[in-house]
Amino acid sequence: MRAVPRSSEFRNGGVSFWFRQTGLPDRRPALPGSADYDVCVVGAGYTGLWTAYYLKKAQPDLRVAVLEREFAGFGASGRNGGWLSGHLAGSRERYAASHGKGGVIALQRAMMAAVDEVIEVAAAEGIDADIVKGGMRVVATNPAQRARLQEEVRLLQEWGFWPEDMYLLEHDHEPRLRVDGTVVAAHSPHAARVQPARLVLGLARTVADLGVDIFEDTPVTEIRPREGEELPAAVTEHGTVRAEYVIRATEAFTASLGGPRQRWSPMGNSMIATEPLSADTWRHIGWEGREVLRDAAHAHIYAQRTADDRIAIGGRGAPHRPGSGQDGTGATQPQAIAELWRALARLFPAASDAPVAHAWSGALAVPRDGCPTVGLDSATGLGWAGGYVDSGVTTSNLAGRTLRDLVLGRQSELTRLPWVGRRPRGWEPEPLRWIGTQVTQGLYRTADRREAHHVSQTSALASLAEKLSGR
Repeated sequence: MRAVPRSSEFRNGGVSFWFRQTGLPDRRPALPGSADYDVCVVGAGYTGLWTAYYLKKAQPDLRVAVLEREFAGFGASGRNGGWLSGHLAGSRERYAASHGKGGVIALQRAMMAAVDEVIEVAAAEGIDADIVKGGMRVVATNPAQRARLQEEVRLLQEWGFWPEDMYLLEHDHEPRLRVDGTVVAAHSPHAARVQPARLVLGLARTVADLGVDIFEDTPVTEIRPREGEELPAAVTEHGTVRAEYVIRATEAFTASLGGPRQRWSPMGNSMIATEPLSADTWRHIGWEGREVLRDAAHAHIYAQRTADDRIAIGGRGAPHRPGSGQDGTGATQPQAIAELWRALARLFPAASDAPVAHAWSGALAVPRDGCPTVGLDSATGLGWAGGYVDSGVTTSNLAGRTLRDLVLGRQSELTRLPWVGRRPRGWEPEPLRWIGTQVTQGLYRTADRREAHHVSQTSALASLAEKLSGR
């Protein structure tokens, strides 16, 4: 295949295309020295900022600090695909084992409601994040994907989706979105497009205006639990912050802290964004509704039409490095760029000549069983949230509100949800973790190729990958 067309202003890394649009923010001052607070949040991504936001809105006199080693939104919060969706990550059966089917349905409905919660808060706080609630389109492009998508719709309607929450589309559905090779498509209204950097920067400004102290350029090296009369603490090179509660909101960067390093594994996701497409190209593709888009492949892609009429498309193009190392610049491997461009050209032939303007990558946190978790241990004073897999933009908001209730000692519908207090088993040590991830992702990709060209049902290789992953 010919080389990937690249813009004369092509950039690889630089955190993300989203921050290229907004410009990198001026960094807030670092922690000036040791201090005491009521609540200390480690990590200024969506989870940390939402937690601080809801705590201060509920109790304005609460002293809250947020510690960030780079700047607010530097991690996955400023690099993701801009999907605000009601998709629930993880195994419904695992959640049901502890809380019953009703608990899982309540969690699913809470995820759907969180989509609207983010939109409403952004509007109320004057955060312009290019949000359009056009829903989610899922496309199947071969017989095996079609069977899986039809089964997915059927199963979701057993787990908290009403018929209007996820349904198969008729061929003449409007607004039109032409994805080449589509054999069947489904739609859910519980999703919105968002510009991730604008959302996280606006949220950080809002939180700071509420009186939360955000300290950037402040790496946390250790989180200490309560011991006797000693308060929980976050240790940094600039000093130690002691608080009644310390909340870990570090997602894929958790391995850099002391404690249970193997609980979550960082997984690399990569993205590309084209130059703005012409009006003629958009007339061919459609996409007037600005839905977010994914396919029904095992190694699926996700995409959006941006506010300035580009296609931004992503997928799991860069598995984690041995030892959980990460490239903070967001640089993307050439192979991942080529794979994403091939996916774009396959799904949107009319856009195959559009130059790629930017490529970037980031890491998300994957629990061993794929199920996100949130919790607070009152004995140690330590709280946590994360392991969102690919649903973090929405799940982080639900986590922030849940942590608010847990910190304030409230018994609520949120604190009774089945993901609260869940502690998944740890990952295998390196290099077994890295080898297993490589093998599993390779099997999924090979299964997708076989289904596209050779088999009409789900490949046995995908079933093998499911068994190896233990999900």
